[in-house]
Amino acid sequence: MTAADAAEAARLAEMLIGAHLAACVQISQPMSSVFRWKGTITWQNEVLIVAKTERSRFEEFEREVRALHSYVTPEIIALPITAGSAPYLKWLSASLNPQSSK
Repeated sequence: MTAADAAEAARLAEMLIGAHLAACVQISQPMSSVFRWKGTITWQNEVLIVAKTERSRFEEFEREVRALHSYVTPEIIALPITAGSAPYLKWLSASLNPQSSK
């Protein structure tokens, strides 16, 4: 995903972690994005957000991000995990379970 600024990225990260919709959220430094919006080439500074979750949580993840995001059409895409270390994937799943944090 992208966010308009670091403050919005932080709000999204806090919500996603707090709701167990992401196990980890990484927020990058501002970057320049170039895209076509309403027929115009647009340059905009944004913050890149990478959130780690599972496919089973995507629908709720997307709904909650849309509710909080400032963009009309936020970038919310999913990339598959084709391989990963077993301990990391176990931690990821456990982090998405509200019962495991008690």
